[in-house]
Amino acid sequence: MARVTVEDCVEKVPNRYELLMVAAQRAKDIEQGAPLRVERDNDKNSVVALREIAEDKVSIEELQRSLVLNLQKYVEVEEPQEEEIEIVAAEKELAELDAQFDPSMLLDTDLDEGMQIRDETTDSLDDLDDTDLSDDDSFEDDSFGETASNEDFDQDSDEF
Repeated sequence: MARVTVEDCVEKVPNRYELLMVAAQRAKDIEQGAPLRVERDNDKNSVVALREIAEDKVSIEELQRSLVLNLQKYVEVEEPQEEEIEIVAAEKELAELDAQFDPSMLLDTDLDEGMQIRDETTDSLDDLDDTDLSDDDSFEDDSFGETASNEDFDQDSDEF
């Protein structure tokens, strides 16, 4: 029975050495409790594995993949990159700073005052609203003490 089964399997896997390795892997899987895909018929695991391969009941590619994984001695583990380590450290530092911060210490008036723009010469923001700077066509150059108009400025050459 085994000789006929091997000849049937060579059509599926042309290389006899590869067939041997794949069939041995499937026989190990069966030994470890993998479900049978054909009837046992009082055959050993190696013969059952060859019959499954001959009848296309198992995936050859899947058996090859599991064979390689079982033969590997070093499994590559993806280590975090330096950037990821730096990001995690920064997030930890921010979390510590957040834990130290007490939001009850700030009053709403402090927040409101901190967000307003104040002019040193005026006490209120209402005085700033009356000033319209867009109508003024001239500006003063502090370094030369001269007044130049917008028309004197050449935009292409960035020169006066």
